[in-house]
Amino acid sequence: FSLQRVSMRNVLQSIHVAHDITELKQIGAEIGMLTENLIAQGANSEPLTHTISALNDALTQRLFDLVTPKFGLDGLRWCWLSLGSEGRREQTVATDQDNALIFESDEDEVTAMRVRFLPFARAINEALAELGFPLCPGNIMAGNRDWCLSIDEWRERFAGWIREPTPQALLNANIFFDFRPLVGDEAIAAGLRRWLGSVTEDNRLFLRLMVANALQCEPPLGMIRTFKVDEGEHAGTIDLKTHGTRIFVDAARTFALGLGIAETNSAARLRLAARKLGIEERHVDATVDSFHYLQMLRLRAQWGEWNPPEATAADAHRAANRIDPYKLNELDQRMLKEALRQARQLQARLGQTFGR
Repeated sequence: FSLQRVSMRNVLQSIHVAHDITELKQIGAEIGMLTENLIAQGANSEPLTHTISALNDALTQRLFDLVTPKFGLDGLRWCWLSLGSEGRREQTVATDQDNALIFESDEDEVTAMRVRFLPFARAINEALAELGFPLCPGNIMAGNRDWCLSIDEWRERFAGWIREPTPQALLNANIFFDFRPLVGDEAIAAGLRRWLGSVTEDNRLFLRLMVANALQCEPPLGMIRTFKVDEGEHAGTIDLKTHGTRIFVDAARTFALGLGIAETNSAARLRLAARKLGIEERHVDATVDSFHYLQMLRLRAQWGEWNPPEATAADAHRAANRIDPYKLNELDQRMLKEALRQARQLQARLGQTFGR
């Protein structure tokens, strides 16, 4: 890992002096190569995903430096929010865009302000796509007027999800509650986070439904064989995201909302929750290490460790989170099994803490 630190410094320096999107696109490819080298050298997933996120943050921030002056936003208060894995600083290789925008506005000027911000947000979304971050298939991007909102509109939107936690509202909660300020006035985002904590911590019905949602995905542990693999189109494989890391992420988010934790990173959320609940450090270490082990398997899968050499980037993206567990060596199989057992134990603790 230390051998790559010079390369990381060089990448950051290149980002800071990039003159246009073409140069940033070339640097994005360098970030990909650097990531591949770190995976090949066996870097731990926690510093690795933080490194990917930090470099992508720097790339995005430089993009804003180049694009923002074209839109005349001087004097306006706004903040670009990263959502999902980017918001949690857990970006892996295969990732698309999830972002939103919050701005300050008088009540009678909200529509006019949004008209000013939307072309800017769409230009950023399109530029990010050029840099290798695909547009979100679900259109969860700041260039969508539904996610380009004033401070009061965001409070109203979150309050609606909390007040009437329908399945769609809970799905939105899983994405939007992990927001992190990336560019702009971070104080706006911090204020929204404080408000959100004040309305979720004591809402028992909402938390119970969040718990039920977090318990929907069961770890793929088999009764007869070691693992419960999928059938049909993906026969013989397991999805390391849906039935692996997502379990830890959903549990960590629910602990954070229920215990008033402002942090968005899953490992940090779990550690902070453990302190508040008086859980022994060795137990939370086992939980966090299991999460990072599953993340590492995902990273290895995304770089094609179990894919044919001729696989394209698109192929890797489609198979990004799937592996055949029985193609792992015996040691990895045992570690995978124990990591999934830790996921099951985490779900049990979540249910005990907030009620099922």
